[in-house]
Amino acid sequence: MPGDSSPLAQQLLEARARTTLMTRDVEGERLLGPKLDIVNPPLWEIGHVAWFQERWCLRSARSGMPMDSILAGADALYDSSAVAHDTRWDLPLPGLAATRAYLAEVLERACARLAREPENAALRYYAQLSLYHEDMHAEAFHYTRQTLGYPDPGAGTPAPAAAPGDEEFAGGRFERGARPGAGFVFDNEKWAHAVEVAPFRMARAPVTNAEYLVYVDEGGGPAPRYWRQVDGTWQQRRFDRWLPLALVLAEPVLHVSAIEAEGYCRWAGRRLPTEAEWEFAAASGRLAPGGVWEWTSSAFLPYPGFSPDPYEDYSQPWFGTHRVLRGASFSTPARLARPAFRNFYTPERADVFCGFRTCAAS
Repeated sequence: MPGDSSPLAQQLLEARARTTLMTRDVEGERLLGPKLDIVNPPLWEIGHVAWFQERWCLRSARSGMPMDSILAGADALYDSSAVAHDTRWDLPLPGLAATRAYLAEVLERACARLAREPENAALRYYAQLSLYHEDMHAEAFHYTRQTLGYPDPGAGTPAPAAAPGDEEFAGGRFERGARPGAGFVFDNEKWAHAVEVAPFRMARAPVTNAEYLVYVDEGGGPAPRYWRQVDGTWQQRRFDRWLPLALVLAEPVLHVSAIEAEGYCRWAGRRLPTEAEWEFAAASGRLAPGGVWEWTSSAFLPYPGFSPDPYEDYSQPWFGTHRVLRGASFSTPARLARPAFRNFYTPERADVFCGFRTCAAS
């Protein structure tokens, strides 16, 4: 592909390769799939990734009025801020070949523009925004495949969480949030402010399947989604295959909502960490990576002095209704896996690659 050969352009190409991997067999009835609140129709989502990159890299960061999309009518199809979720299955979407062609042309033009305008700071900001947006949607394609029982695309699996016991943290005053000039950050990370954390003890690793199984077997709560018992033997569905749970007992429990995680904590005499505790502990380097997004007890709220970035709907519509998750899953690109990155979902969601670790109650 002609265009920029800079690290940023290479990352855009890497992100596109991952999108292609996650959607390579989306065809036939899978183009739309079932109408569920927790997924998008894949054909729509592929077009949305292209539209978002075009909107910010080709139709912004320039003088004058924004130009029209290279795909006629794209704004009425793919603007997630304006197109209601439950209408996306009924839109007059272009076919798969045309959608993939749109995706490819936008990327080629974006890379070419980066090559022409290497000093354009606004363009580089928008290119990074579209990069991370595509990374997030690639992970969404990945967990959608799990939700719908499609085959595993071969893009990673959870790792065993072999670090029993707690780490003790003295707490204290520390700085949360980004400072100006720290590179690309999302608006919900702005700006730096001091917080005080009381002493606490946190598990070195997330709760495992083995630990959660004891909770289920003792009647503490229901089994996670994608678990079943057949002839007295527990199984877990991974994409389109059922596997003996005994093979993955050391792995972090997956697909547990914040509500279910809190139920486990009550049974175990533990609690979820606050968002500040999680970040304080992660910054110490003393926690074992979990390979799952980890629920906290904290509502998703703005930092002091928050103001939205140009993509105004990234954070502010969700403040107060969503719960913060921290860390990263096995499907998250390393460039997003920063201790300060704030993920957020409503507390009943368990379709994402989420688990949790616990803190001592006192």
